[in-house]
Amino acid sequence: MIRGYGARLDEAAMGRGFAVFVSVKLDRQVEDALAAFEGAVQTMPEVMECWLMTGGRDYLLRVATKDLAAFERFLTGRLTRVPGVATIESAVPLREVKRT
Repeated sequence: MIRGYGARLDEAAMGRGFAVFVSVKLDRQVEDALAAFEGAVQTMPEVMECWLMTGGRDYLLRVATKDLAAFERFLTGRLTRVPGVATIESAVPLREVKRT
């Protein structure tokens, strides 16, 4: 039942205290497009988590950067340039309420 042990990193102390949840919809939901997107986000250190989703969006990312300006650079310089990305929607969390 235990899959492993790990450390919870203090992202703010690492210079990544600005978190954003980003929903991504691809222009095609075929295996090669999914694999290409997943390969691209594997190379992005700002992406702390990436989930393949059901519903209206294909992926949900949790992105951590230094600040809003760094997030803008990540968004416009990297994420929007991934081939196959059709739409992106971002939401900034106000505070963490629970993490188990």
